[in-house]
Amino acid sequence: MTHPLLTIEDLVLALPESADRANAVDGISLEINANEIVCLVGESGSGKSMTAHAILGLLPPKLTANSGHIRFHGDDLLRLPEKRMRGLRGGEIAMIFQEPMTALNPLAQVGKQVAETIRTHDPSLPAKAVSRRVQELFEQVGLPDPKSLARAYPFQLSGGQRQRVMIAIALSNNPKLLIADEPTTALDVTTQRQILDLIKSLQAERGMGVLFITHDIGVVADIADRVAVLRHGRIVEQGAADQVLHAPREDYTRMLLAAVPGRGSAMAAASHAPPLLDIRGLQKNFSTGTGFLSSRRRVMAAKSIDLQLARGDTLAVVGESGSGKSTLARMVLRLIEPDAGEILFDGVDVRAMRREALRQFRRKVQIVFQDPYASLDPRLKVGESILRGPASFGTPREEARAIAEKWLVRVGLGAGALDRFPHEFSGGQRQRICIARALALDPTFLIADEAVSALDVSVQAQVLDLLSELKAEMSLTMLFITHDLRVAREIADHIVVMQRGEIVEKASATEVFANPKSDYTRRLLEAVPGRDFFADTETEPVG
Repeated sequence: MTHPLLTIEDLVLALPESADRANAVDGISLEINANEIVCLVGESGSGKSMTAHAILGLLPPKLTANSGHIRFHGDDLLRLPEKRMRGLRGGEIAMIFQEPMTALNPLAQVGKQVAETIRTHDPSLPAKAVSRRVQELFEQVGLPDPKSLARAYPFQLSGGQRQRVMIAIALSNNPKLLIADEPTTALDVTTQRQILDLIKSLQAERGMGVLFITHDIGVVADIADRVAVLRHGRIVEQGAADQVLHAPREDYTRMLLAAVPGRGSAMAAASHAPPLLDIRGLQKNFSTGTGFLSSRRRVMAAKSIDLQLARGDTLAVVGESGSGKSTLARMVLRLIEPDAGEILFDGVDVRAMRREALRQFRRKVQIVFQDPYASLDPRLKVGESILRGPASFGTPREEARAIAEKWLVRVGLGAGALDRFPHEFSGGQRQRICIARALALDPTFLIADEAVSALDVSVQAQVLDLLSELKAEMSLTMLFITHDLRVAREIADHIVVMQRGEIVEKASATEVFANPKSDYTRRLLEAVPGRDFFADTETEPVG
């Protein structure tokens, strides 16, 4: 009988006294064997990343391991000297972090960063051998033109390419255990599919044990051999992936399964009212690479875009990063100016509006951005952030405060949120605050720009439900931008699919899912995490 590669026994990680609970991790036990993928699943704050950091000895100073053991090859990692842990980190145990842009050094070429990891664990290796190893790793992780790309800086790479560099760094010293901490969160579904396939193939090829941390059950269905479900620092369910996904024992697991978007019927097309938004022949080019050492390159962000959105409908604009989705939203609001084309809102040319008319237009058309952390001023209390909108249009301050309170109650946060700061709220709660801020101006048109892409699937489901309810209550017209067709299915009446600045498909949501016309749309559908599993199963409602 073979011994587990890694064993976690009754691990307890105590939080500071001011925290919302006593322990970040509360008595969890878990095993990972060689040549298997174990998924650790749970919402934000469940203790997933803290568990990973404890394995590598990377816990923050205020968070301590009160009890328990983490055994790797017979050694208790919680009690190893720091020098021995440094030898294990990046060597026998490696980690792929969630956000490659912050994990990579922005001032160093990516090839040098991989080389540094190799030299740290084998200083005697000749420079030519290190260079060859870097090229081999870049080839293994599927990076194009490895020799040239090794000289690139992180900002010159796409999100998927940066994540591949992180995987190359993690694999550079042939680890026995790979920890992947949300490595596909906020990536396009096609890029996500590529990264998942890459990790799975490399794991099988090298016989590694993998601890894969995620909040998305769809990802689990694609990649896991075994699953452990974590909630509030405790494992509530674990077992073989098929058993947990097909016959979950716990209500919480069933809730996570039910929260995966895109499982129900596609929305039916709504009214055939005259268009509130009418876009004709819209074009936008950007110039890049105008620096001293780089040549000019023109990027077509929008090419002859024609679309109409009827009053009261929701139109989802779907595509990968760089397809022109967000550029389209910003052109509608005239945050950037188109090069050509017309934008008609309720029959009025938005491009012809002058200062006061544009100001009144922007009161009617509000936007909820992707990142709720960056969207709110950390120095302002939540109530102040919301009331400043109505106040700027002449609403008396006390009345504006009452409006802010009303909307905070409506989005489920309560009046007590008025006098708290953004950092006191979770990501999902902050997104609710951003929605309240947008709706405080009583708009008729709402733009949601990737408003749920960085949220846990359960929080994502709550925000989508809230938007649907508010749309019905206020007769809102909505432009919903997303890279995930699962999300579009939950909320849209019609879908537009964009690729490289062009619309490649335009139809009702029902038609797009039942009979996609474009090869690109079919590729997006095929890349959806857990597509095959969720096509064949339904989960009973919780309770």
